[in-house]
Amino acid sequence: MVALCLLLVSLVACGGGPAVDTARVEVQSLLDRRAEAVLDRDAAAYAGTGDGAGFDNLRGVPLADWSYRVTALNRTGDSATASADLRYRVEGHDRAPVVTARSLALSRDRDGRWSVDSDRPARRSGEQLWDQGAARAVRGERSLVLGVGQPAAKLREYATLADRAVPAVSDAWGPEWPRRVVVLVPRSLDDMAGLLGSPASAYRGIAAVTTGATGTDGRGPADRVIVNPDAFGLLGDPGRQVVLTHETTHVATRAHTSAATPLWLSEGFADWVGYRGSDRTPAEAAPELAYAVSRGDVPDSLPEDEDFGFSGDADGLARAYEGGWLACRLIADHWGEERLRAFYRTVGAHETREGAVEHALDTVLHTTPEAFTLQWHDYIQKVLP
Repeated sequence: MVALCLLLVSLVACGGGPAVDTARVEVQSLLDRRAEAVLDRDAAAYAGTGDGAGFDNLRGVPLADWSYRVTALNRTGDSATASADLRYRVEGHDRAPVVTARSLALSRDRDGRWSVDSDRPARRSGEQLWDQGAARAVRGERSLVLGVGQPAAKLREYATLADRAVPAVSDAWGPEWPRRVVVLVPRSLDDMAGLLGSPASAYRGIAAVTTGATGTDGRGPADRVIVNPDAFGLLGDPGRQVVLTHETTHVATRAHTSAATPLWLSEGFADWVGYRGSDRTPAEAAPELAYAVSRGDVPDSLPEDEDFGFSGDADGLARAYEGGWLACRLIADHWGEERLRAFYRTVGAHETREGAVEHALDTVLHTTPEAFTLQWHDYIQKVLP
């Protein structure tokens, strides 16, 4: 029996369970200390866990929590690569942690102590803002703006726009949402794409996007409005306000947006809130669709989800957004704003995409898809002469 125990000692503790993976335990302990150093703003303790180059990039970010959970460890002698989930919360904004996958290169010294050589986004995971440089934070009354490579004065301009957007959205949608927003302003379009883990070509000409899980009912982390500074910078002040209000609407409606919600409704509603109170005429707000109507090319069906893809057809994409906006504007004009809000919520509450719009048209607006589409078709011609 003793000989058998000796033979199996590398696999099983004699008389006990499986042997402990000591390297993984040691690496987890190392990352626990690294996380504690981040929260304590302790540069020396952070450097004591290995590569300290990224510490300064995090100094400006108001963090409530920061932790790692090792999910896998691939070790070759005194080198290893750890896969880990990084969980963090931004103070005052995130109700639940943001979770992102990281890949960490590690090495072990002669005394058997592990240290971090690098900490990067895992494959197919987007970068975090501080991966791109030192993050600067500007707090507004209802917003937090985080930027890299941007002067404080520019970030304050974004905060002003976001602070105006929040009450405008609450007035249009209602107060039942956190009523605050986090805006990320990277250095360039390429850096925006890096945050989203997508090619830059997918967002060329797009001023901003909003990320976040739908249907979270307020239990998820705060959405992030991510700005494309190249496209945003080309807009005038009214256009910038429309964009920030549009994206903030996505934050407010997130809990009532689901897989059942078509993009013509989610994007159209956000545009309706963005333009609500604006002095822009329909033709000024929907120039591509107005041009199509002037040529006799009036759409006879609501935009499909595929029409909202960033495929490079900028005119087609604009017409899709404009068509969705006019559908929501029609509901507000004909049935009233309260019915529009109820319509949005009813569609999002449906269990499946199939039948969701039809059910809401019937129960909220007391009409049919065919009748609504025809009414929308006529409305476009009426307001875009």
